Amino acid sequence: MSKKIAVIPGDGIGPEVIAEGAPVLEQLGFELTHFGWGANKWLSEGIGLPPDALKNLSDFDAIYFGALGDPRIPDMAHGREILLGLRTGLDLYANMRPIQLLNNKLTCLKNKTCDDINFIIFRENTQDIYGGHGSASNKNTPQETTIDESRHTYAGVARIITQAFECAQKSVTLGHKSNAIKFGGALWQRVFNEIAPKYPKIKAKQLYIDTMAMEFVRAPEQFEIVVTSNLFGDILTDLGAGITGGLGLAASANIHPGRIGLFEPVHGSAPDIAGQNKANPMAAFLSAAMLLDFLKLFEPAKKLREAVKQAIERNICTPDLGGQKTTQEVGSFIRAQL
Repeated sequence: MSKKIAVIPGDGIGPEVIAEGAPVLEQLGFELTHFGWGANKWLSEGIGLPPDALKNLSDFDAIYFGALGDPRIPDMAHGREILLGLRTGLDLYANMRPIQLLNNKLTCLKNKTCDDINFIIFRENTQDIYGGHGSASNKNTPQETTIDESRHTYAGVARIITQAFECAQKSVTLGHKSNAIKFGGALWQRVFNEIAPKYPKIKAKQLYIDTMAMEFVRAPEQFEIVVTSNLFGDILTDLGAGITGGLGLAASANIHPGRIGLFEPVHGSAPDIAGQNKANPMAAFLSAAMLLDFLKLFEPAKKLREAVKQAIERNICTPDLGGQKTTQEVGSFIRAQL
């Protein structure tokens, strides 16, 4: 199909799960190019994201990403440089996380089914407190004081809210904290109120972020599209993973419509199980399905999700989902269904 995919397996279980998902892309005729950016390169060469990385990636249609994190680099310096560098350098402002229950047996919520838990979180991906702005004074003393700055721009808030409405069919719910976060919270609320009337067929709702976390557990069926800031989205998406079976099923897309997209499972590098053939590759397959959707290959994406569902239904699962299969056995089964 003449599509070029950059593959960045990364660290820990990243290469293990990407090795299971990548053959699906190859079977579709994609041209895959692997990049060895990760802890080993950082430790041996002092390089995280090479200087020409962003320019080179402009030739690709999408990025298929594994995970970053290595005990030898406890401050995750290479991870910040590579992953945050890609998100900000490529301006991938929309982080999309499906919160979708694939099998009723996977949720910890009483009396909730697949019909009840099926929504998407749109997390702003380039601003907020993760920008590294701030200061520390009197470090390592009882008088130590730290300041972390949470920065939001009108343009950055407006484009993620607009993207949420563009993808909605029924409703968009804003998660904010304007009652306690005076400036940033008020900006999110004001911009949401400006944009919502442009989509009269979409129900616009707002919840304080702490209330929204409670509602994820109490009544997840009320949500279709959730939009929120970078920090709040980071927290809520893991809660969403918790009610749908865990991080082993958590896929994500980092996009800027009309540009390259980055697709990654969000379970991290899990160094405690790396190399043991225990890692759940399903999130990597589901991230590949999001990549296919991004490239408008909707039918292959649908079939890939159905193959993952079949694996869960037949308990072809790794230990995190209560199964006894290895990473490779799960991957082989899913690919066989295709």
